Amino acid sequence: MTEFLTIHWFAAALLALYTVLLIVHAKIGFRRKSDMSAFLTGSRNMSGVVIGISFVATFASSNSYLGLSGKGYEYGLPWLLMAAMLVLFAFLSWKLVAPGLRRFTAQTNAVTIPEYFAFRFGSNIPRVAAGLIIFVSSIFYLIAIFKGSAHLFQIFLGLPYSTSIGIMFVVVLFYTSLGGFVSVVRTDVWQGGLMIVGSLLLFFFITKASGGIGSIFELKNLPDKEWMFEWSGGIPFAVLFGIAFAGAMKLLIDPRQISRFYGLKDDRGIRIGIFWAVIGLLLIQFSLFPIGIYAHHLIPNIEDTDMIVPTLVQNVDIFPILVADFLLVAILSAAMSSMDSVLLVSGSTLTRDVIGLLKPLSEKQSVLLTRLAIILSAIIAAMFALRPFGGIVEITTLSGSLYAACFGPPILLGLHWRKGSMFAVMATFCTGLLVLTLWRGLGYNATLHEVVPALILSTIVYVVSAWRQPAVEIQSVTTFFNKSELNRL
Repeated sequence: MTEFLTIHWFAAALLALYTVLLIVHAKIGFRRKSDMSAFLTGSRNMSGVVIGISFVATFASSNSYLGLSGKGYEYGLPWLLMAAMLVLFAFLSWKLVAPGLRRFTAQTNAVTIPEYFAFRFGSNIPRVAAGLIIFVSSIFYLIAIFKGSAHLFQIFLGLPYSTSIGIMFVVVLFYTSLGGFVSVVRTDVWQGGLMIVGSLLLFFFITKASGGIGSIFELKNLPDKEWMFEWSGGIPFAVLFGIAFAGAMKLLIDPRQISRFYGLKDDRGIRIGIFWAVIGLLLIQFSLFPIGIYAHHLIPNIEDTDMIVPTLVQNVDIFPILVADFLLVAILSAAMSSMDSVLLVSGSTLTRDVIGLLKPLSEKQSVLLTRLAIILSAIIAAMFALRPFGGIVEITTLSGSLYAACFGPPILLGLHWRKGSMFAVMATFCTGLLVLTLWRGLGYNATLHEVVPALILSTIVYVVSAWRQPAVEIQSVTTFFNKSELNRL
């Protein structure tokens, strides 16, 4: 450790400063009024700039830096399709989801995504089911982030994999469980800035080392690299599209993403936030996704593509030490910016939308149990991360597939179509889960990613079920759609 501090003093100084920042923000969040609205939405008083940057920081985790960036090595140039879809779906999220979700949840005082289901469809049954789906999906995503972060600590600090997971566990739990939404969003603003600069630095130094931006096309002339420029060269295109679609859909329906909209102060914040969100993701994703492709010039052969960025960053012939130190902090901040959001969503839904329905809780009890549920979620994910069941992209895509197949129709259609019922939502949940499980279990995902048939069938089930039943006639829903129609006029 002494040797590390001597060589990487800049990283140590940045980490110390970053730790102080986390403590300050956790303290600010902890001192805020301790009710669930304040803890989970920041009292709905956040600006568009803050929420826009937080939206970027929440999505662009270490999974982007270590998982998504390396997959170009295995999938080739078509992998850039996912980067384009991520930017497009970020735009669609702010256009199609943010306005309606912000207004409806503010009108009903909902603070979690499962509460949206309860108020929109007039029943607590889909609320409980959604809470359980979110908890499971959150565990999957947390496992991937733990895995990526642990690899980073292994490479840079020479720490054992299990010790690295323990460090991330302690740090992120501290400021998330204490500070809540305020702490998470305020920290995300700083983390978002670090991530944008970090992604640009990664792209610059790696393309420079590989021979410049144009060197990517030199690979086409190599006999053993021609596959990289074919649509189905590294992986069947139908599977690649499914992976990209599942990942991009998270921007539209993943609770950790769209719950950011709850904190917006007004509709003006949406017009401002969309700019910061789209530009931020554009810079980050199109800086990171080509890295795996350029890595063919720098790494002759590597089996685990999750290790490409950590391996390159520690190479002093590619990255000056000070730049490598900055990138270490930037990637760690990327990991924590997503972990805190996932933990907050997971803990709040388990407490408020599952436990809270079984036993009425006071505001103080809800906040306390949410903090305990956050700790429980982190413990479960950390334990599974010790022996992960797949790579970063595979695990995160599984999480995205669950959300897309189950939440896609009732969120996207539920905000724009009066029709819809508790039965339609539950039928959608069951269809999505069943098709995802069977498609993977039967091995059909080798030719077509499971999210495609699952989303198509769950959408059909939702539309048919909703169409055959009367729309939910409760005051909050009627008021919401009447105001929406007036706004369109």
